[in-house]
Amino acid sequence: MPHPLVSQQMIGTYQADGVVLVKGLFADHVDQLRDGVAANMADPGPYASENKKAGETGRFFDDYCNWTRIPQFRDVIETSPAAEVAADLMQSKRVQMFHDHVLVKEPGTSMATPWHQDGPYYFVEGQQTISFWSPLDPVRQATLRCVAGSHRWEKEVLPTRWVSEDGFFPDEGQYIPVPDPDAEGMKIVEFEMEPGDAVAFNYRTLHGARGNQSDSRRRAFSLRLVGDDARYVERPGRTSPPFPGHDMTPGQRLREDWFPILLQRQAGSEPLT
Repeated sequence: MPHPLVSQQMIGTYQADGVVLVKGLFADHVDQLRDGVAANMADPGPYASENKKAGETGRFFDDYCNWTRIPQFRDVIETSPAAEVAADLMQSKRVQMFHDHVLVKEPGTSMATPWHQDGPYYFVEGQQTISFWSPLDPVRQATLRCVAGSHRWEKEVLPTRWVSEDGFFPDEGQYIPVPDPDAEGMKIVEFEMEPGDAVAFNYRTLHGARGNQSDSRRRAFSLRLVGDDARYVERPGRTSPPFPGHDMTPGQRLREDWFPILLQRQAGSEPLT
């Protein structure tokens, strides 16, 4: 049986659209995550960015790969129902850690999170992937926006640098240009959310977010996990996150000492659907 937060309809929606809302996924951990974000911002990691762009106002901070040094993040990852919910939605027996990501838009931040797919930045491929994006403040206009079904596009979207908008890798025909889903009439899914709710989406789901023109902060915690079919893949250049010195080879599962197994269901257990 699926976790109580997950219905069969949600599993079907996730598989078909690549995105679904999970109400209350981190509801019991909101204060803990807020404390973790405060600790992260007070002591940023090596990949932190202020995303300063000419002509934009406010502050857009983001940082990732800090769960091993911020105990609040580690505890939430290990004690929340996220791994169980991920297994149900991905239809995977195995759930493995990939990384965490913090994104904070202060009041009056005009810069939008550009449309992108996470997958092309990463060195992992597979259909069984999942990101949880969870606001730690109520969100209306500054919520996550996802293009339904984009995880099944034949080609991936060119990954770009958020501030300069340059291509992250050389494009030799394997990518499509970044689309404008609003102008092109794509099916955009977005939700008004309360702290602790989570949008679950596939690594190949096209997504972005507006700036924060409200008078309150928009703090968000993201958790990226992988399932049974996820394998290491080489990209045309340095990936984001880079994880230097990982020593993995194409086709290999992510090394478990760096990316621990969070859940392993019995191979012969009852199917999720």
